[in-house]
Amino acid sequence: MQFGPATRAEGLARMAAFVPRMGRHYAAQRNFDRGAGRHQSVSCLSPWLRRRLITEEEVAAAAIDAHGPEGAEKFVQEVIWRGYFKGWLERRPGIWAAYRDGLARDLEALANDAGLRARVEAAEAGATGIDCFDAWAHELVATGYLHNHARMWFASLWIFTLRLPWRLGADFFYRHLLDGDPASNTLSWRWVAGLHTRGKFYEAKAWNIAKYTDQRFAPDPSDLAEVTAGLEDDEPEGLPAPTPLRRPHAPDSGAPTALLITEEECCPEAFDLARFDIRAVATLAASQLRSPRGVAEHVAEFETGALRDAAARMGGADTVLRAGAPEDLAHWAAAAGARQIVTGFVPEGPLRDWLRDAAPALEAAGVTLCELQRDWDLAIWPHATAGFFKVKKRIPTIITQRQLL
Repeated sequence: MQFGPATRAEGLARMAAFVPRMGRHYAAQRNFDRGAGRHQSVSCLSPWLRRRLITEEEVAAAAIDAHGPEGAEKFVQEVIWRGYFKGWLERRPGIWAAYRDGLARDLEALANDAGLRARVEAAEAGATGIDCFDAWAHELVATGYLHNHARMWFASLWIFTLRLPWRLGADFFYRHLLDGDPASNTLSWRWVAGLHTRGKFYEAKAWNIAKYTDQRFAPDPSDLAEVTAGLEDDEPEGLPAPTPLRRPHAPDSGAPTALLITEEECCPEAFDLARFDIRAVATLAASQLRSPRGVAEHVAEFETGALRDAAARMGGADTVLRAGAPEDLAHWAAAAGARQIVTGFVPEGPLRDWLRDAAPALEAAGVTLCELQRDWDLAIWPHATAGFFKVKKRIPTIITQRQLL
C-alpha cells in the first residue's frame, strides 16, 4: 500500500473515494484482511484522521449523508471508537503513565536478557516461523499500516503464543504505524491482553485467521496458544476509577498570542483564530517522542508533511520547532512577545508529557498555554468511563446534536 501525501486535500480526496463503501459494503467486508495493497474494504483514512487533517466528524457526516444513519451505523461506530479511546485515557491518565514507566522497565529487561532480546528481534523481523505473524510484521515495517483485524491477531500471538511483554509489542506498533495514537494503540493492546475490559481478552484462532484472510494463511491450530485467561494478574489492583476531565486554560482574545501547530490538530482553521492577536506561528515536530527506541522514518516524514500542510493553510509558519529541550517553547513564545500560546488540545501521551515538562519554563516567562477543544470530543469524552457500550448508546444523540443528519 502506498500512502499519499500528508495533506488535507489528499485526506478529503480519499474520503470522497471511499464514501460509496461506507455503508453495507463496509459492514459486511470490514473484517477481511486481504493483504498489503488490497485493503479496499476499509477506508485507510486513519493516518489523516490521527492528525486531524480530516476530522472524525467530517467522515461520519459523509457516511451518514450517503447511506443514512442505519446504513452507516457500523462505519460511524468504528469512527467513534477513536474518540472513545481518547476520552477513556483522559479519564484515566495514570494508565498512560503506567505504560510509559512499564515500557522503560521492559526495555531495561530487554537490554539485560539476551534470550528475550533474541525472541523480540525475531518477532520484529518477521522471523518466528508463524507465516501470518511474520507477514504482518513485514507489512507493518514496510508500509506503516496493518488492517485492524491483523493488529488484533498480531497482538494476541505476540502476547499469548510468543509470550513476549505486551508493552514491547505496543511500542513496536507505535514506532511504525502511520496512524499510531497513544490512546488507541495502548488501549487496544491492553484490550487484547485482557487488561482494558477485565475478564475479556482476544484469542487469535486458526479458523478465524484463515476465514478473514481469504485462506491466504491457514495456520496449524497447534502452533497457536489456547488462551484461557488474560494478563489480569499482572495488574492485581485493577483499573483506577475515572477522574474528571482536564480543563485546559481558556485563551484571552486580547492577549498577544503565539499559535502552535502539532500533529494533534492539523486543521487549526476550524477554530475562530481571527479573534486572537497572533504574533507568531510555529509547528512542533514530536513523533520522535513516541519511543526511546527510535521511530520509523515514514512516521516522522508523515508528521512533517502534515505540519507543513497545516502551516501553509495558515499562511505559513515563522518557526519550525522540534520537541527537544522543553524550555525551547517558552523561549520561542517570549521572543515573539506572546503572553499566551494557543494550540489544539493535546491529550494524554508523549507530547502531553513533554508539555508538562515545559510548564515551569512557561510559567517563569509569564506565558500561558491554552488549548482549544473540539465539540466532537466534548460530546464523547464525558461518557468514556467504562466500556464502549455507554458511548455507543449516545451515538444517536451525538449525530443529532452535531447536526450530521
